[in-house]
Amino acid sequence: MRTPVLVDAAAFRAILVSMGYLLVLLLGMCTGLRTMTPIAVICWFAYEKGVFEPVLMLTGWRHFAGYLVSVIIFTVFAIGEFIGDKLPNTPARTSPIGLFGRIAFGVFVGVLIAPRVGGHHYLKGMTGGIGALLGTYGGWWVRTRLSARIGKDWPIANLEDWFTIAASIFLLNVITHSDFFR
Repeated sequence: MRTPVLVDAAAFRAILVSMGYLLVLLLGMCTGLRTMTPIAVICWFAYEKGVFEPVLMLTGWRHFAGYLVSVIIFTVFAIGEFIGDKLPNTPARTSPIGLFGRIAFGVFVGVLIAPRVGGHHYLKGMTGGIGALLGTYGGWWVRTRLSARIGKDWPIANLEDWFTIAASIFLLNVITHSDFFR
């Protein structure tokens, strides 16, 4: 009978750091779909005066995310983005200004979450930016194909909104409720 091989501490730590990079990459991809949604969800998770205790404890300069004003500002921006995305004169997400904003917020989300998931802050920021770039072009590709297939853009835009909200909440639940990242 074989004896099970246990993973040593260094290998286990490497697995956790890799999982942290994957989670930041996926949050960055959500930022590529909707710029303000992941940061609004982070603020809601970090909010400290709610009915529940804050789920996401951020320290230092990151603590701003737990203030009510941050929750309100980023939630209003996210709702504004949901509405603005459906307007016919809204520029494409791949336009230079929109692309830069998505990448910048992807980096910002990665740096905000970095202490919670471990690893180097700058590398997590770069991973979030790469995720935002992938999410921007991947979301554009999927949305244009599905919209062309059904002949309408509005239902696909709504589906993209709800997917981004659900994915952001799911990823932050994994980050905050996983025993590995405590």
